[in-house]
Amino acid sequence: MPLIAILIGLVAGLAVWGVLDQVQSKAVERIFNKELTARLDLRSRESLLRFDQYMNNYAATARLLANHRRLAQYLEPLFWFPEEDVEPVVYEQFRPFWLPDFFERNALLAPSHVLLMDTRGQVREIYQAGKKALPPDMLADAGTWVGDGDEVHTVLARAGDRPYLVVSDRVEDAGGYGMGHLVVVVPIDSAFLEASEGSVSADSSAVALVDADEQRILATNEPKQLLPGTLLEQWGEEFVVTSQSLPEYEGSNWNMLFATFIPHSSVDKMTERVVQFERNQRLIAALVFIAVFTLVIYLVSARLNRVLARMTRFSQRALEIEQPNFKRGGNQLLLLEDWIQHFTNLVLKAREEMNRRHAHEMRETEALKAAIMEASLDAIVTLDRAGLVIDYNPMAEAMLGLTPQNAINGDFARRFLDPAEHAAFLGMLSESGRRQHGHRRPHARGELWAKRADGSRFPVEMSIVPIDIDDERVYTLYIHDATQRKAAEREIKSLARFASESPNPILRVNAEGLIVYANAASRPLTNAWASGPGQLLPLVWIGEVQAVLEDGQNHEREDDQDEQIYSLLFVPITDLGYVNIYARDITAVRRAEQESRQHQSELVHVCRLSTMGEVATGMAHELNQPLSAIVNYAKGASRRLQSGILDTEPLVEAMRQISSQAQRAGEIIRRLRALVGKQAPIRSVVDLNYLVREVCGFLEFETGKLELRIELDLAEGEIPVNVDLVQIEQVLLNLVRNALDALEHKSVADRHLAIFTLVRDAEAVVGVADNGPGIPEERMMHLFDPFYTTKETGMGMGLAISQTIIDDHGGEIRAESEPGRGTVLHVHLPLAEEALAAGPEPEAAAPQLIAEGGR
Repeated sequence: MPLIAILIGLVAGLAVWGVLDQVQSKAVERIFNKELTARLDLRSRESLLRFDQYMNNYAATARLLANHRRLAQYLEPLFWFPEEDVEPVVYEQFRPFWLPDFFERNALLAPSHVLLMDTRGQVREIYQAGKKALPPDMLADAGTWVGDGDEVHTVLARAGDRPYLVVSDRVEDAGGYGMGHLVVVVPIDSAFLEASEGSVSADSSAVALVDADEQRILATNEPKQLLPGTLLEQWGEEFVVTSQSLPEYEGSNWNMLFATFIPHSSVDKMTERVVQFERNQRLIAALVFIAVFTLVIYLVSARLNRVLARMTRFSQRALEIEQPNFKRGGNQLLLLEDWIQHFTNLVLKAREEMNRRHAHEMRETEALKAAIMEASLDAIVTLDRAGLVIDYNPMAEAMLGLTPQNAINGDFARRFLDPAEHAAFLGMLSESGRRQHGHRRPHARGELWAKRADGSRFPVEMSIVPIDIDDERVYTLYIHDATQRKAAEREIKSLARFASESPNPILRVNAEGLIVYANAASRPLTNAWASGPGQLLPLVWIGEVQAVLEDGQNHEREDDQDEQIYSLLFVPITDLGYVNIYARDITAVRRAEQESRQHQSELVHVCRLSTMGEVATGMAHELNQPLSAIVNYAKGASRRLQSGILDTEPLVEAMRQISSQAQRAGEIIRRLRALVGKQAPIRSVVDLNYLVREVCGFLEFETGKLELRIELDLAEGEIPVNVDLVQIEQVLLNLVRNALDALEHKSVADRHLAIFTLVRDAEAVVGVADNGPGIPEERMMHLFDPFYTTKETGMGMGLAISQTIIDDHGGEIRAESEPGRGTVLHVHLPLAEEALAAGPEPEAAAPQLIAEGGR
């Protein structure tokens, strides 16, 4: 019978599997075709999304560049006059000041050109990354690229057969005035498409831009496989082509499609793998199905055989018929009886073993309970139904002052709880005793005031757990001393009030710039910002908050509100996404600094008056010459008129000379007033060479008295520096007068004094060199100390004040001297921003002015 069952199982399994195989094959084929179509469509959509996202990244970067502070600072002093033919400024392979390097930082390909256009659509400046200039037809159509609103405008433009991505955004100067547009031009080539896709896909697919009208490939990320300029239909046999339109760029001057190319070989390989996998699975399923079907029929058949054999043996024993010899041998019923007896013995042994284990586990449980009671950091007290103490642990004895005399069988609530808490305690007992249908018995929890045996009160946290033992209910109380927690809560509340009680403004701002908290002291600051809790910060501070969260470092800034000046400390809380702003009113500090600068200005003025006292004699002598000439010419003209000589030509010449000498006297007085006059420090951009010539004019009398001519070695062109004119003239005048004093005791033929200027490392340098006796080394270290002088009549403040003035201008003054050969004093000043923007000039070498016997 088992052999027949196996044959029947094989035949039936093959028949059933043959029917199911046909249905399964068709279903798998439909599912595969549907899945393949979906995967191809998904692959093309993913490629298009990556391409679109890459272009959006350019739009976002263009927005950052258009709103960058460096561009706003560059545009603020500019004004573009309307012109018919504008010749734009071209920066070839040289990044201008107004263009920071954001593209490489954002993992984008650098644009080929960046344009600045005015509001009339005329190109004013062009940054050219390479040697290839912008195509003329694109430059002529530049006015059509910009949008009308404030949004970033993106266009796909063309130049011949080459596509370009053009992104434009509105730019403003630092005052918020619209100056025009910033235009970023990026060629869409193989590098652009490869960067947009990120990396080569596993299925060797490629993407390309296609001219929709001509169906011609314009650019591709795999130019070696897909040749640009070829028609789309040429690749139908090698690739599965999926093309999609670019809806967001339909306003461009070129109708283009985005195509995805997947090789047929990849599709065929995938199809072959799926078919082979499906065949293997069907074969395995067939074998398993047939084997299981056959095994089930065989087991059922064998079971039936055993049942029939047992029925036969039972009937033979019942009728006392001699039992036939089975192949297995023995009486099956006796064997079954032996097995039952053996099983009974095993059950008895297992019962004894379970009783022994239960007793052992009970002892372990009791020991564990005792250990828990002993080691628990909380008090544990067990009460009966009436609320009397029946057990407690050592911690309860220490916490409540329990002793065997006043604890066991004592009323817990009356002895160890505050009288006002009795009702609450009974309510907790009642709550813990109630049963809920389908749920575990609830635990009653609460906070109460307990009292010790000595009567002292303290807060506790109590949890009550009811336990039923042999229909007898008891209550286990878990008591935790809450004294330290209460103290910690009070400390936390005190710390929480710290911000509100602080006399300085404290604010908390989220990543979007929304003020989520502001203490009372911050009200004047938020009122000045026209903001408050639940409102946004001003835009300038929102950007600062986001910058602080990005770099995770503290930033310190100042906010001048006219009447009040605040120092703002931005502290990032990166794990919570917040920024704390700690403000401090520094108005008094800034006023003190202003008063200090005013006192310094007065001290400089006093020093200038002292210097003028020394120059006064020369100025008076120089002023006497034009005044004497005016008097002489006026008397001569008067005598001619009195004598009746009316020759007009000599009279006109006399009047001209009188006017010329009067102008000369007025110029001398102007110089004197400019040097002596007390005025607020005013900085402006002036030519350093002009200041040197002006100072030499002040000292014409003194150099003439010494029979000395100052040798000027000035750099070519102008050296623009942003300085206070009078203060720098005072420094140069002091240095030149010191050199003249050093040359007084040398013979006329050996006196040499020179002034030179040069530009070095973005700095303007002016030097005063003489061949006097020089300064000893031990005096050089004290040369710029206040009240230290090497002259008998000197005050010792000239060089100290000069150093203060140069330090205030961000420069440096230093001296070089060699005893017996002379001294050179160098003054370094930073160049004005106009000179830095124009680029570095050739560096001139400083003349060697210290030499034996002259230069």
